[in-house]
Amino acid sequence: MAEISQRDGTWAFDGSTVRITPGLHRSVPLFRQTYGEIAVPLEAVAGVVLEPERKRGRLRLRLREGADPLLQATGGRLPDAADPYRLTVDADRTGVAEYLAEEIRRALLLDRIPKEPARAYLLPGPPVPVSVRSSDGTVSFDGSQVRIDWSDTSERVKRATGPRIIGLGELVRVEWLPNTSHEDGFLRFVTGETVFSKLPPEKDPYALDLWGSTRRDLLTALVATAVTARLPHPSTRPATAGDGADAVDAPPEPGRPLPRTGSDHHDVLLRRLRELGQLHRDGVLTDEEFARTKAAVLRGF
Repeated sequence: MAEISQRDGTWAFDGSTVRITPGLHRSVPLFRQTYGEIAVPLEAVAGVVLEPERKRGRLRLRLREGADPLLQATGGRLPDAADPYRLTVDADRTGVAEYLAEEIRRALLLDRIPKEPARAYLLPGPPVPVSVRSSDGTVSFDGSQVRIDWSDTSERVKRATGPRIIGLGELVRVEWLPNTSHEDGFLRFVTGETVFSKLPPEKDPYALDLWGSTRRDLLTALVATAVTARLPHPSTRPATAGDGADAVDAPPEPGRPLPRTGSDHHDVLLRRLRELGQLHRDGVLTDEEFARTKAAVLRGF
């Protein structure tokens, strides 16, 4: 057993699993403490490195592409401090850190772990049910459906539609971007009907606009990861022109929306415009809000 304990947390390797436990110090980000312990199987690991710095070092675990739903959902956008696969190492413990790294490297060689992208998720992601209260509302996921309850500060066009409930079978993907001191973030649930929508997050009833507490809003990545872990793995999706590859004909996945034809897009567009028109007539949207939102919908189609 190779192990190192630091203020940020503890890493332990028993030959088959890297067990990462977050530290309890108040400097450890809320996201890390909430996500909890992660057991990384050796077959999910691509490599490990110790990066020396002037006063301390940084231990980094690199995972195989497609092995972890957390990395898939966040797309490398987690702040460094919240990344569970990075550990700050004090200068007097770099020897222990290097020993741990060498033990992992040796096991990767002995077990001949491939570095190619994984064809299935090798980590489970956070357990469900999971619920997070953000600046734009509360989002919950029970394993089969997503529910969004809007806050009092959400845009009127969202509050007017009431709670948003999205079945797992309706989802195409989840998009997540953290809010920073420079720009707002969002958590968007893309369905077969909204895949071409270009509504801004603050107007999109399928998206949470993240503009408040960065520490609290970062927890929405928990929901993004839990949903992503239960969607078809990226390796099973047929290539499309939008993926930068040649489009291929493939049968739709069971329970997934059928590809939409031009007439389908037209029907969706008309339905969205009718909904907006009703909200405008009911006084929920002002003339300016209606014009701006309608323009965004038309641009998206």
